[in-house]
Amino acid sequence: MNSLHPSFWAALFGWVIAQTAKMSCSFIESKRLDFSYMVSTGGMPSAHSAMASSLATSLGLCEGFDSAIFAIGCAFAIVVMFDAQSVRKAAGEQARLLNQIVDELLHEHHLSENKLKELLGHTRLEVFMGMLTGIATAMATFRFIH
Repeated sequence: MNSLHPSFWAALFGWVIAQTAKMSCSFIESKRLDFSYMVSTGGMPSAHSAMASSLATSLGLCEGFDSAIFAIGCAFAIVVMFDAQSVRKAAGEQARLLNQIVDELLHEHHLSENKLKELLGHTRLEVFMGMLTGIATAMATFRFIH
């Protein structure tokens, strides 16, 4: 039975470390441990960016930075990071505006009080920090596994 490729572990650890960092920052601010941060979107650092860049970096370390699989990993990471800071951020801004409209309408009409999730995307800094987290995680994972 073959074990999982080191790049799988690097991607998983990149995501876990980024989500744990979010939860830790929240704990420092609120003095309350909130495990929902382990599956949340948005915030510092971007876990999607950390996972994708960790995967790409690990593929480069394992298979060579001149390999086709590394090029695919890089393309994937770029798309994920672009999406995290543009499309998902725009969706969050639209959700914020819709929630504001619903709040104003609630005063005049009976509407559902369910809110849309507003924290969907990332700032460029959050994406960049996620990328650095992922690269560092991949390097540490590669060093530990190889």
